[in-house]
Amino acid sequence: MSAQLGRWNFDDSPVNRDHFENVSRTIAAYGPDGGGFYSRGSVSIRYCAFHTTTESRRENQPHVTHSGAVITWDGRLDNREDLVRMLQDGVNISCTDVAIVAAAYEEWGTNCFAKLIGDWALSIWDPETRSLVLAKDPIGTRHLYYFLEKDQVTWSTILDSLVLFAGRTFPLCEEYIAGWFSFFPATHLTPYVGIHSVVPSSSVLIRHAKDVVKNRYWDFDPTKTIRYKNDADYEEHFRNVFAEALRRRLRSDNPILAELSGGMDSSSIVCMADTLVAQGVADIPRLDTVSYFNDSEPNWNERPYFTAVEKKRARTGRHIDVGKQQSFALQAEHGCFAATPFSGGRPNEPSREFAECMALQGNRVVLCGIGGDEVTGGVPTPIAELADLLARGRFGALAHELKVWALNKRQPWFHLFFEVGRGFLPSSLTGCSVHKRPAPWIDSSFANRNRAALLGYPTRMKLFGPLPSFQANVWTLDSLRRQLECTALPVPPYEKRYPYLDRGMLEFMYAIPREQVVRPGQRRSLMRRALIGIVPPEVLNRRRKAYVTRSPLAAISTEWASLNEMTRHMASSSLGIIEWKAFSEALQKARHGQEVPIVTLMRTIGIEYWLQNLRNHAIATDSVNASDRLMPTREPPVSAENK
Repeated sequence: MSAQLGRWNFDDSPVNRDHFENVSRTIAAYGPDGGGFYSRGSVSIRYCAFHTTTESRRENQPHVTHSGAVITWDGRLDNREDLVRMLQDGVNISCTDVAIVAAAYEEWGTNCFAKLIGDWALSIWDPETRSLVLAKDPIGTRHLYYFLEKDQVTWSTILDSLVLFAGRTFPLCEEYIAGWFSFFPATHLTPYVGIHSVVPSSSVLIRHAKDVVKNRYWDFDPTKTIRYKNDADYEEHFRNVFAEALRRRLRSDNPILAELSGGMDSSSIVCMADTLVAQGVADIPRLDTVSYFNDSEPNWNERPYFTAVEKKRARTGRHIDVGKQQSFALQAEHGCFAATPFSGGRPNEPSREFAECMALQGNRVVLCGIGGDEVTGGVPTPIAELADLLARGRFGALAHELKVWALNKRQPWFHLFFEVGRGFLPSSLTGCSVHKRPAPWIDSSFANRNRAALLGYPTRMKLFGPLPSFQANVWTLDSLRRQLECTALPVPPYEKRYPYLDRGMLEFMYAIPREQVVRPGQRRSLMRRALIGIVPPEVLNRRRKAYVTRSPLAAISTEWASLNEMTRHMASSSLGIIEWKAFSEALQKARHGQEVPIVTLMRTIGIEYWLQNLRNHAIATDSVNASDRLMPTREPPVSAENK
């Protein structure tokens, strides 16, 4: 997770060196291993390195190709061997990732992006064509932003550098804020109008302020199908793609830390990684684990499960008591700028222990189980499978599966059929379920203007074309992409890797029949069958993991005095985002243990603290603007108008 920053003046004037160096300091903390600098004419580029592999320590970035193009690469290239074979002359397996990427660009131009498998974000300045290309991997595991003005463009992997030194204030994007109240904003958005995020699986070509071309260079193939005669072949294929997804992410010259919660996702990662290490195919010095526990939570006892994994691997990891967290850390540290909601938060005891754990063990990479639930069938719903049968006109099979699933779900079959049918209808006709409706304290005008973002950008399935299950998979992946886009970068830095979001594994899971993934009474059916003997049976056979709900309620009670004071002068209320009286009532209910939409409640608190942080740093403008923009005011609360 290295950092990059660049500026190009369209009028050919040189970049102000002193100003650029001041901006560069905002990315230095994310790249403590040195780096490089390129400056020629109207372009300056800074690279700050964070090494996680042996090859990365030999990189010299920004990298200048034989043709003169300047490449800055933040990433991990997983298909190095394949690319070396395809490129033949000029590169070999000992080359650095950026050298292989440079050779690929020289050979195929921007068509090379589809061939780069891994987690990455890159920029390419081509002085010959006077053009800038920005691109990200198909999943969107890295950040890359750009701020396009009349006379210049500035780009960076760190949002702070574009905001703090822009020499101006910014309107705030209303849709971005609305997205935080559901399942995160669209991936092209940032909080600041005028600053954009490069979309996953896409590139942006900039030749001038008015000459910007966005291109989607790769997507999943809906026509790709994988069909075997028996379950054993699917299980073997799953083991292979899962092992490969992990092998790619175990490439490191430092010990790797794996989050081990005791659930299926994290336990499978650790156990499969141990298998690869035992086979001698994992390029890793050591695999450490960290587990969280809270003995004060009666419905959240993970000890039996993560200790079962530790027993299997004959090694105890670090255990962190999250019960010590008496309050939530949603406010930024004093004097710290929070570019996005929930960034720059005050470190609590568990986060300090985590940082200490990584420092003592020399970890620079963390394996994370995000995506496992969504990709491997953690939610035991038959809707996608039944929709496939309906779309393909297999009515006999549909009737049979409706009967089987109805017995399993203990509900009438026509209720299931209704759920399948409504998936093909627009939400304007079907409405939205109760749990997806905006919280009652969201301002009604704000909610009406941002309905799509507040509902998580709902889409309806199409009867013709790709299978409904494929459509559902892509929609779910888009939700995960939005989540990754909103993930704040840690300081001190470390690199997160997501085995379940491996491109090859996703292609496999999207191509197999849905009935392999989930079966009546068997969520994660394929995963459980495939990992017998690898993952302890206690974990494979456990019921769906419980989620903690008491801790946020306890924190609200602990910090009641400051929260109560916060509701008296709410920036989000003066902007017309929430109705403060309704929000105050919800806080009271939560304090007394009554049922409230707790996730939305906590996000509302976090957004309020963030808006106050922006106000303190005078980052946003203080006037009222069009309906897709919001600005926190520095004056007493007023109503936000929208024209």
